Amino acid sequence: MNARLIALLAVVLGLGALTGAALMESGYWGVITVHFRTWGGLQVLTDLVIRVVLAMIWMVRNAARQRLPVWPFLLITLAAGSFGPLLYLVVREARGRGTA
Repeated sequence: MNARLIALLAVVLGLGALTGAALMESGYWGVITVHFRTWGGLQVLTDLVIRVVLAMIWMVRNAARQRLPVWPFLLITLAAGSFGPLLYLVVREARGRGTA
């Protein structure tokens, strides 16, 4: 296991812990609806949606070059945000394709 894979797994675990705490406190919809209360929150949500869409476009293009299936990661991204691209990077790195 190389340093990049260890770092990616640490980020996934850290995000998982933070997400778990947020879901326990607010629930799935509570995490999303809080962004509709103010213009600032809506701006943050819009920015996150744009970033997720860009990440999905990148994953589709990169997966084609890497010959990796992308659809599971797209579904994870739609349901759980950054976990999709992060897990895609973990799988790509674990298969030894992270440098291409």
